[in-house]
Amino acid sequence: MLCPMSMFALLPNLGGPDLIVLLLLVLVLFGAKKLPELARGMGSAIKEFQKAKDEFTDELHTAGKTDTAKTAPAATVPQIENQPAARVEQPAPIPNPDRTDRV
Repeated sequence: MLCPMSMFALLPNLGGPDLIVLLLLVLVLFGAKKLPELARGMGSAIKEFQKAKDEFTDELHTAGKTDTAKTAPAATVPQIENQPAARVEQPAPIPNPDRTDRV
């Protein structure tokens, strides 16, 4: 029994006569009147797929490029650059009355 992957491996080995037989088989199955409709449907499906793919890639490329004017409101407090960071003083440790902290 052939697994699907081995069946896909056979597709590139189709030659000219094989393709003619496949086209004749499709012509017999669907008829001459349905073939243009099938081709139009496949063409529009491919166009829709390409359009969705392009929109997705555009969205990925523009996701990293955000406009700061749109995302952040104007600052109401002016910021001073090159100013040293504010120093936070630690409270003095409370001495331990039983002196277990000393060795």
